[in-house]
Amino acid sequence: MKELKFEGMPLAAPIQKALAEKGYTTPSPIQAKAIPVLLEGRDLLACAQTGTGKTAAFALPILNSMLGERKRLHRYEVRNLILTPTRELAVQVAESFSTYGNRIPFEIGLVYGGVSQVPQVRSLKRGLDVLVATTGRLLDLIEQGYIELGGVECFVLDEADRMLDMGFIRDIRKIGELLPRKRQTLFFSATMAPEITKLASTLLHKPEEIRIAPLVTTAEKIDQYIHFVEQKDKLTHLLDMMSRRMKDNP
Repeated sequence: MKELKFEGMPLAAPIQKALAEKGYTTPSPIQAKAIPVLLEGRDLLACAQTGTGKTAAFALPILNSMLGERKRLHRYEVRNLILTPTRELAVQVAESFSTYGNRIPFEIGLVYGGVSQVPQVRSLKRGLDVLVATTGRLLDLIEQGYIELGGVECFVLDEADRMLDMGFIRDIRKIGELLPRKRQTLFFSATMAPEITKLASTLLHKPEEIRIAPLVTTAEKIDQYIHFVEQKDKLTHLLDMMSRRMKDNP
């Protein structure tokens, strides 16, 4: 079977050039499976481990769609919304968009807590093609009238399992209610717990499902145990365990 290359995907020339400049030629498994689906405009429920290239899997199709149809943005309008569980991940996602879209004219903004909202509101005033946000600050700014989600074309929930673990499910549902019914919705998660699929069923419409098996798994014949000890006792406890193991298996 012929190996898929980025150059073989129907991505616009400016995106292809940005990928070539970074030396990216072969998509990861999640990218190879997700990008064609997203370019067709379908909803997606994807399960793949962190670090497998999920950001590019949704960033490239979003950038491609914006290049195909430039839109005049209204005050506080958001065209594409990406939700992340932490400010660190939000910054990483925004940087990826800037890297892949360095030849494309688009406006991107970041919204997260722990810092002044003034610069964030300033960027929102001109309207944004892409907004990467954490839920708390996003809802806060919506309540203040600084964000309008009625025109969102694509909604991405990144690291969905982490967001649910951190207790954001109510916030996600509240945000979902503010989005237009006609949109593309993407869920990316490292695990596919029942809570994820249940939430996805309320926000996604006939999604394509993609599951990428972990590249590395624990050997089946290895038993795993967990021991809770104080930080200061970790080394002593480890040495004691190793000593007893050596005595039992000389």
